[in-house]
Amino acid sequence: MESETPRVSFITIVDFSEDARWLFLTESVSDLLGFEPRDLIGRSAMELVHPDEFSQVKQMHYDTIREDKAAALAYLRLKHKDPFKGYILCAVSRTVVHSVIVGSVSFAVPGGKALQNTSTAREVEVVTPSAKIFELKGWGDSSPMVSNLTSPAGCSSTDVEMSEASSSRNRGKKPVIISFNPLPSRSPRSALILDRFSIHCTVLYCSNDLLLSTTKVLGRSFFDFVTSRTEQSVRSCIDVIKSWGVNDRGQPSDGGFGFGKFVLLLAGRDSRGENEQDAPLSRRQLGDARINRRMPSSPRCASHSSSGTSSRSRPPSSTSSSTSDQEISVDAIFSGHSDGILLVLRPTSKV
Repeated sequence: MESETPRVSFITIVDFSEDARWLFLTESVSDLLGFEPRDLIGRSAMELVHPDEFSQVKQMHYDTIREDKAAALAYLRLKHKDPFKGYILCAVSRTVVHSVIVGSVSFAVPGGKALQNTSTAREVEVVTPSAKIFELKGWGDSSPMVSNLTSPAGCSSTDVEMSEASSSRNRGKKPVIISFNPLPSRSPRSALILDRFSIHCTVLYCSNDLLLSTTKVLGRSFFDFVTSRTEQSVRSCIDVIKSWGVNDRGQPSDGGFGFGKFVLLLAGRDSRGENEQDAPLSRRQLGDARINRRMPSSPRCASHSSSGTSSRSRPPSSTSSSTSDQEISVDAIFSGHSDGILLVLRPTSKV
């Protein structure tokens, strides 16, 4: 079963509701869990959680919102559409982005890739007892390392029992009933999905208008909105994330988190240069269509198709003298996935 499971990673967005309803999923969900994105949009993500882990995952969802978490990672089981495949052990990342939770789901397999994921995450929570092998031990941690690093099934019954007992104690300290109404918006973060297969990193999705105008960025190179003085460092970071995000079969997948700081150019520019031609429209439309048909319905999404065309008329390279008003320094979290690069931004002090 494990050898047949695709080593892919899909990007997800869920809402703040008690049910954690799916708002957005990229197409690799069908490879990992057997569902098409349209099968899950609007449904509760909790429906796929293993019954033994439901209470803990529900509490984790609430705590993620309440504590405004970012780059958090959890190991838990999600149901496959094919009943004969049962539940798949997955690595689930989570970052609160204003009024939604943005993250990813990937197949959890021990090895160097798992170590990279856990070592770069800000927090790691192991929900499934047999997934203790994914716990990252600190330098001063005196507890023994798990001896079998080849399969989650290799955990001893004692390890599982101790983990279950610990989980039961932790759950016992938390409220039995969680009220999710109302939960306010959190940090002023924005999330972008970039085309990882293009050197221009075309913007395929923008979660809100807090930092950049959705209608302005969709279909354009992300580097159009990075100042020229910080562009090279951002390109280098994205290149590293792309190289990390490759699985043991050489396929695009997840590869941990990267963190950086750079300056956004709110008005945009032509980062490709005057002598470089735009990508063929058919190529752009194809990329847009793959993302657009899975986007949650909103006024922003409705304007997506038209923005792909209007974005071809780029603003002149010259800007007004008040450039400081058009720039904003941001902290960034980068992560690579099978369907694109997930980029989370928040305002910060000047670079």
